[in-house]
Formats: sequence, C-alpha cells, structure tokens
Amino acid sequence: MRRLLLVSALAAALCGPAFAQAPDVEAMASSVDAKVQAWRRDIHQNPELGNREVRTAKLVAEHLRAIGLEDVRTGIATTGVTAVLRGGKPGPRIALRADMDALPVTERTGLPFASKATGVFNGETVGVMHACGHDAHVGILMGVAEALAARKDELAGEVLFIFQPAEEGPPDGEDGGAEEMLKQGIFDDFRPEAVFGLHVFSTLNAGQVGWRSGPAMAASDRFNIVIKGRQTHGSRPWGGVDPIVAAADVIGTAQTIVSRRQNISKQPVVVTFGAIKGGVRFNIIPDEVEMVGTIRTFDEGMRQQVFADLRNVAEKVAAAHGATAIAQVPDTKGNPVTVNHPALTARLVPSLEKALGASNVVEMDLNMGAEDFSYYAREVPGFFFFVGATPPGQDPLKAPSNHSPEFFLDEQALKVGTRAMLQVALDYLHETD
Repeated sequence: MRRLLLVSALAAALCGPAFAQAPDVEAMASSVDAKVQAWRRDIHQNPELGNREVRTAKLVAEHLRAIGLEDVRTGIATTGVTAVLRGGKPGPRIALRADMDALPVTERTGLPFASKATGVFNGETVGVMHACGHDAHVGILMGVAEALAARKDELAGEVLFIFQPAEEGPPDGEDGGAEEMLKQGIFDDFRPEAVFGLHVFSTLNAGQVGWRSGPAMAASDRFNIVIKGRQTHGSRPWGGVDPIVAAADVIGTAQTIVSRRQNISKQPVVVTFGAIKGGVRFNIIPDEVEMVGTIRTFDEGMRQQVFADLRNVAEKVAAAHGATAIAQVPDTKGNPVTVNHPALTARLVPSLEKALGASNVVEMDLNMGAEDFSYYAREVPGFFFFVGATPPGQDPLKAPSNHSPEFFLDEQALKVGTRAMLQVALDYLHETD
C-alpha cells in the first residue's frame, strides 16, 4: 500500500493540475451504461471464434459509423475493425483496444443469455463461449467510443479505436491477432503516443481494478514434442521401444528445468504439459507419443534458456530409452511479455483512483497469463489494466476462472471498465505541457 501511495503521489505531482479541463466521466459513462450491458449480453449470446468474428465486427463497425467516427476500416487481419475520433481541440493521439474472439468452450453458467453457439475448432464441432470476457471488452469500448464521440467538440486530440480478432490465437494455418493488425498497418497512418487496454479477470472482485508497472503478463510459447519408439505387442515390451514410458520420463525430468535450473527467486517460470496423445489399444505399445504444452516467462534470456533445456531433456531422455525425440520448442511464435510503460503507469494510476476511489485500485502480482496486447506495447508506450469480474463477497480465488465453462462476469465490471477507460483516456488527452 505504501508503494502504491508513493507512485500515486508522484504521478499526481507530475500531472495533477493538467487534467482540470477533462469532461465529467460519471455523466459520460452513465449515458452509455445500459447500452454497454445490452451489447455485452448480445455478444455473449452470439460468440465467435478467432478470425470468425463476422457478426461481432459488423455490429461494431455499424455502431462506429452511426456515432460519426471517421476512417472506419473493416476486414483488418481477417475481421478486425478500426476507426478514428478526432476531437475539436488539438492534442495527443492515443489508441484504445478491445479483443473480440471467444473460446472453444461449452458454456455452463445457466445465464438467460448463455451461449448455445457452436463452431469448428481444429476440425471438430465445439461449443463456443465468451469464457474470457472479451464480450465485456467489446461492449465497454463501444460505450467509450459513443461517450467520447458525444463530447468530441470538447475533446483534445485524436483516438484510434481498435477492435481486434483472434487474441486467443488464430486457427492453425492462419495469421491473426495483434501482430497481424500491426503488419497490416494500423499504426502506419495513425501513430499513437500511447495505447491502452483492459481485461476482466476472476481474480479480482467486481468494483476493483488492478495494475502493475513494468512486466505485467508473461510471454507465452507453445511446444510440441514427438517421441518415436517402435511398436510391439503389449505382452512383449522388449520387442519394441516404448514411447509412452519415454514420454513419461521426459515429463518428469522436465520439471527440473524450473525447480533446479532456473533462478526463480528473480522471476517465475512455468513449463506445463497440456496434452499427451499416443496409442489406440490396450495391448499395443504404439510407435509414437505426441506431447504439447506451454512455457511462460518474463525474461528473454530465461525464455531462450528454457527452450534449450526442454529440447535437451526431450532428446537425451528419449535416447536413454532407445527412442528419439523431435522437439519443436517453440513450435509457433508466441506472445512476448506484456510490459506496462513505467512512467505512463505512474501517470495513470491516479486516473484509476479518481474514477473508482483509491481503495478500489490495487497493485497486482505478476500474471502468468499472456496477452497479445504486448505487440502494441512494443510499438508505443502501453498501459494495460485489470478489471474485477467476481461478485463482491465471493472469494475470487475460488471463483470459476477465465476460460472456465462456469466463468461468470458480475456486470458491475462493465460500469467499472467504462469509467476507468474513459478516465484514463481523457486524462491523457487533456494533459498540458
């Protein structure tokens, strides 16, 4: 708490009087609260997987045009939408981002507007759910856009609104997400000074927001390891090479990469095996086993070392069993660390406190989750904050987490997110030198 107060005091001293001309956030937010809730419920009931957000993108684009935004572009990185709001007064340029995609999860919340949608994921028909709150992100940013557009004559500066597909990752064989939005030039014609985003999380109660300066969310990388043995009858294991036993040994030995080879007193590291596939029948030792998983790190040197260590473990342990390992570590390009620009964070934490009260603004621990907002924040200074989703009075550590089929968003989070994003944007735009 003392650290939070010191940071807040520093930020207020640096820029406190500069925000005096900003419009009233509560009045602006109140004017769109009901619409934000309706949009969020509609999007929640009609979720779409990454790079398939056709209906959501259409809803967003029609709204942005209706409220008078300029340069409304669609079809960016497949289904992305951007638009520009130009204020009536000179000022800085900023970007505000929301992600639109849902997850291959079958909803079990029992909500009256619960998703019954299905989609195709990795060739299989699956349930589709907004199990990570992106429906809330879209609704909030639509509301922020309308509230700002209604007061654009008073607005100092320009705002780029980014509605991004495929934050959870594009389908196999496709490009998408934040990196692809940038490759297709969204910052070329409109180069912002800063970019802001938010994410709803079950680990905070509704009414709270969280922040962290510097590294905030982990780099995320996926790996694929195939152990190749020699198939034989289950009654004659000596007649072949058992890739299942070798794979089990690889998994066990890989745990020492974190516990014995990395200095986790500096920064945390996670190596998780998420799926194992091998064998088709109880009495056949198969010829190969495939393992996939994720690596989470906060330091690039540590990231590369874990890659090398996991490849080495897979190859050497497999060889000890007479098997071979094909270790793709990583097998795809992952998200880098999400870094909140320290000076920008120090300047904007007081904005969160102003909007919500200092007691509702908390400094967060490192988050092992990953976010492709990190790509925007590598281009320009970024500030990414967290909005509580768990109902007040409920232990957030016991609540269904993001990506759970029971993930539940207390809709107070919509009001909190709208006010927080409006305050952050307006305070930055109305800063004076």
